[in-house]
Amino acid sequence: MNAQELVDQRGDLWLALAPLWLDREPRETDYLGMIEVIERHHLTIKELEWIFRLELAPVMSRRQMSLVGDWKQRDDYQLMRQLVAHNLRLTGWRRSGWALFSGITTMMARQRWIELTERLMISRGDAVP
Repeated sequence: MNAQELVDQRGDLWLALAPLWLDREPRETDYLGMIEVIERHHLTIKELEWIFRLELAPVMSRRQMSLVGDWKQRDDYQLMRQLVAHNLRLTGWRRSGWALFSGITTMMARQRWIELTERLMISRGDAVP
């Protein structure tokens, strides 16, 4: 898969889920937007979890920990470049390594992730655990 295919396939989803790592709590409109984009992709919760853990968290956690914590001037182009570069290298041992450490990289956004998945399940009419 090349960079353009990644952007076409995942770009809107990645940008929609980025607010999970903001320095403020996501707004109601953020969650509604995330759910809308997720539903367009027809992803299961399990598929979405692995996108969260492997495709997003390694890049987003580094951004969250950097000095650029304030995203008021979020540069979607730069963010997309970082996400694409990471995902183009996400094969073999790198994929396994990120899967192994995904608990650490998702730690800061985990509560928001739980909130999102519960809202998604409710919108789908699924039972919330």
